[in-house]
Amino acid sequence: MSGPERARRAVLIVAAAISALAVILFLGALRNDLTIRSDTGTAVAEVLSAGSLRSAVSFVTPDGVTHNPELGVLYPTGLTTGQRIAVEYARSDPDLVRVTGRDARVALIPTGSVIVVTWLIAMPVSIWLRRKADAAAAATSEEKDRQLQV
Repeated sequence: MSGPERARRAVLIVAAAISALAVILFLGALRNDLTIRSDTGTAVAEVLSAGSLRSAVSFVTPDGVTHNPELGVLYPTGLTTGQRIAVEYARSDPDLVRVTGRDARVALIPTGSVIVVTWLIAMPVSIWLRRKADAAAAATSEEKDRQLQV
């Protein structure tokens, strides 16, 4: 197998791996939603810190226990520090909490975008590498033909 062919396979393997990871992340979000939906508790939480990837919140459950989930709240987009928000959490695991009204559907566009952009980059590179491998193979074949004619 030629260098360009190995590179082409590597590009396709990396693109497939990135796509698989994106799907796994989305499936994880679905699993978290199912866990919350199966044993839902609700509360009002205060946003302690806000970011696009992680926002820390604090809320009190009906048993009087204050929770500050280590991993933050799921689907934190658009939150601001000091804001009070409604949250849903899994009563069996109060550290699994999401903003009320948001679920894994929020992750569809980012997940799909990662997959589409990955393949929009991988396919042209793969096609270019295949053409390069085909050209190298044709050149090698022509060289062999010339040597046989001599």
